[in-house]
Amino acid sequence: MGAQWKQKGRVENAAKRGQIISKMCKEIILAAKAGDPDPANNSKLRTVIEAAKKASVPRDNIERAIKKGSGLLEPVNYELVTFEGFTPHKIPCLVECLTDNRNRTSSDMRAIFRKGTLGASGSVGYLFDHVGLVVASHSDSHQDAEEAAIEAGAQDVKKSDSEFEFICTKSDLISVTKALQEKGWQISSSEFVYLAKDPMDLPGEFKEEVESFLNELDDNDDVHRIFTALK
Repeated sequence: MGAQWKQKGRVENAAKRGQIISKMCKEIILAAKAGDPDPANNSKLRTVIEAAKKASVPRDNIERAIKKGSGLLEPVNYELVTFEGFTPHKIPCLVECLTDNRNRTSSDMRAIFRKGTLGASGSVGYLFDHVGLVVASHSDSHQDAEEAAIEAGAQDVKKSDSEFEFICTKSDLISVTKALQEKGWQISSSEFVYLAKDPMDLPGEFKEEVESFLNELDDNDDVHRIFTALK
């Protein structure tokens, strides 16, 4: 893994479902607030909306989130706060939170990280590369992803299930995304991520303990994304 942690089997009950919708709507609000509220003129917003649709977020929720972000409804002010630390068994971990109450979120993170170690800013970040990541697929299965990566200006490409992950510098994220779209690639996500420089593995029972810790983090309503060095 060594990248973003994604909880397995997240859509198991109504509570999980509501949590996913809430987190996706936060992303839409931020994307609409940061740029044009029209998805046709805002590639980030367009990508987030597509991801929300794939997660079966209702259209009404999507439209309401866009209006909140653009100020047409009562605005919600979310800020991105990053926490750094170690999981049980010393696996480096970065947690991005979208919150409207920094004190509440900090308190929650301190409580969860009692099972690991919550560090100061910079204590873990140097163990990761902060890069651009474009996840995409193509309707033509004969498309050469490596050739597409070179032409788009990406530094690397990896197969991930039915999609490809194009890795680039942060400054090239927009241009790589646009180049892939122009070549007919369907973009699932286009964002800045943290990739572990040295992914780590653990024996079975230790890995289960780490995964339980990461699941507890992911269940927090303010947690946006989790990046770990766990393979």
